[in-house]
Amino acid sequence: MMWETGIGIGLMNILSGRDTPPKELLWLSSVFAGIFMCKIVYDLTGVISSSFFNGYNKLNSNQKLEWNNRGFSTVHAIVVAAGSLYLLVVSDLFVNTQDGLFVSKTSTVSDTLLGVSIGYFLSDLAMIFYYYPALGGMEYVVHHGLSMYSITMALLSGQAQFYILMVLFTEITTPFVNLRWRLDIAGMKNSRIYIYNGVALFFGWLVARIVLFMFFFYHMFIHFDQVKEIFPLGFYSLISVPPVISVMNIFWFWKIARGMVKTLRKARHSQ
Repeated sequence: MMWETGIGIGLMNILSGRDTPPKELLWLSSVFAGIFMCKIVYDLTGVISSSFFNGYNKLNSNQKLEWNNRGFSTVHAIVVAAGSLYLLVVSDLFVNTQDGLFVSKTSTVSDTLLGVSIGYFLSDLAMIFYYYPALGGMEYVVHHGLSMYSITMALLSGQAQFYILMVLFTEITTPFVNLRWRLDIAGMKNSRIYIYNGVALFFGWLVARIVLFMFFFYHMFIHFDQVKEIFPLGFYSLISVPPVISVMNIFWFWKIARGMVKTLRKARHSQ
């Protein structure tokens, strides 16, 4: 109950705009930084692509829209994957838990990273709705909605950030997905780089979104004594949202595997 009250107070402070504590200011500035990052990268992607890639000017308006959108998607993926890896592996944020539960560990860096990610998901979701269905169907809405909900809960409550960062690290596969789409739209499906990228995407997805999720659930199981200390809404969200995302990852992995096999067969027959 205490954490629900903390979330409510945090939200009221943010919405009122009066006497906002430093932590709430950090959250807000991080979210706006994420939105600003998306806007800047979106514009830069269009400018750079039109100057250095001849095929960009031949794309139709919807293709240019998605091309630029995937630009800030790639940058966000690299930023959050690198940040998550640092916090989970390099830093000692979740290692020394003598002064508290690891599920309650936070830092300025982790809060900033979550805020930036919320800004990205807000920006991308807004574009998906505005241009629907040009940038994706309901599966993207569900994925982004669940992701933004989980990240927001972790940021406002200060709990379960360890597990949220594990899920954010899976974004490391996004640049490969975006590169495959760009190579496809550029008519390079028969190129070697398309094949290499497809193989890298297959193994990257297998490790980051299948094996890592297995470790995610195993880690929750062996540390359930701490997991159950998370406030009720956060606890039930933690045991319900990741399985849904995991099922979506398995479905997408099946499509990636089929696409890779098809591409490899086609490349072998063309030799």
